[in-house]
Amino acid sequence: MTKSFLKLSAIFVLSLCVVLLGGCRQTDPQAAASRGGAPGAVLPVRSVKLANSEARKLARTVSSPGTLAADEQATLSFKVAGRLSELKVDLGSRVSRGQIVGQLETNDFKVRLQQADAALQQARVRLGLPALGDDDRVETENTALVRQARAVLDEARLNLDRTRQLVQQGIQAKAELDRVESAFKVADSRYQDAVEEVRNRQAVLLQRRSELAIAKQQLAETSLYAPFEGAIRERRASIGEFLAAGAPVLTIVRLHPLRLRVELPERDARGIRQGQPVRVTVEGEEGEYSGRVARLSPAFQEQSRTLIIEAEVDNQNGRLRPGSFVKVEIETVSTDDVVMVPSLAIVTFAGIQKVFTVKDGKAVEKNVIVGRRANDWVVVEGVDASTPVVIAPGTLAPGQPVKIEE
Repeated sequence: MTKSFLKLSAIFVLSLCVVLLGGCRQTDPQAAASRGGAPGAVLPVRSVKLANSEARKLARTVSSPGTLAADEQATLSFKVAGRLSELKVDLGSRVSRGQIVGQLETNDFKVRLQQADAALQQARVRLGLPALGDDDRVETENTALVRQARAVLDEARLNLDRTRQLVQQGIQAKAELDRVESAFKVADSRYQDAVEEVRNRQAVLLQRRSELAIAKQQLAETSLYAPFEGAIRERRASIGEFLAAGAPVLTIVRLHPLRLRVELPERDARGIRQGQPVRVTVEGEEGEYSGRVARLSPAFQEQSRTLIIEAEVDNQNGRLRPGSFVKVEIETVSTDDVVMVPSLAIVTFAGIQKVFTVKDGKAVEKNVIVGRRANDWVVVEGVDASTPVVIAPGTLAPGQPVKIEE
């Protein structure tokens, strides 16, 4: 009885295995077709779009890490000392060229301007000019001081001439002639002194004019202006703080274009030239930024055998920030023709990369070797140029009927 039971058990196990194996062989037609096509499988017609592979000259690129820096950076300060009354910007504020960003208290500077203006008016009046006016030209002989001295001198000269005639006629004593000659010399000295005094007053007038201009300039310098368009990187002063002349207040950076600094090894730097295009990518951000090589160092660094290269990167949208660490690709020389297909045409299955073409209205699978990527196209081996390939094939199976969309 035990042997019969064992035989029945063995028969039951074998039957169960046969049933399970038969169930495993039953798969859907599309999955069978993806493994080579099962006989009798019916696949639906699939609408596809085609794009021709192209023969292109692909430029050789050099990749390297780099750092972005502001093309211009300035620390702003007042040229005059005073108390800070207003700051119109703060950290991160965008500013335009000529915009007022800070202001000092102006009361003291206005008082100095009034004093300078009053001193100028006084100097003009002493020269016989109107108190108000911009014309400081003066005729020395027409001033009151010189005219008075000239009149005294002329009178002394007439007295001297008369006295000489009277002395020659014996009417007056020679002692009187000596006295008149001394008076004439004194009058002539006073005339010369009057001329010098007028010239001195003219010099004082010029000095007062300069002091007024300085007072106006100092009043104007109580306002702080942005020297170029950019953004505030650092705020270094607070409202109410008394600032010495030249004390730092704000740091401003230009955001467009940015200066990219790269150090390339000697073997990669040989083909770099000014004007070559540059692509910049930032870790954690999508998309690329374009630029061009602007400056090259004239010599290699002896310690590291690298060449310093600077490029200008477009940053009109302001998304890039100075100080960012970026990856740089610089296009150098062009290679021979290579076959490229749209990156959306590549399908990867079990580590094998392939594309689909269409022949006699059915999908045909071709294995390819994928190379470098350039924008939305990739280099492939295994496909001839001008071969139509299916865009975004997805779950397309070999031999599946297709309908081509325009």
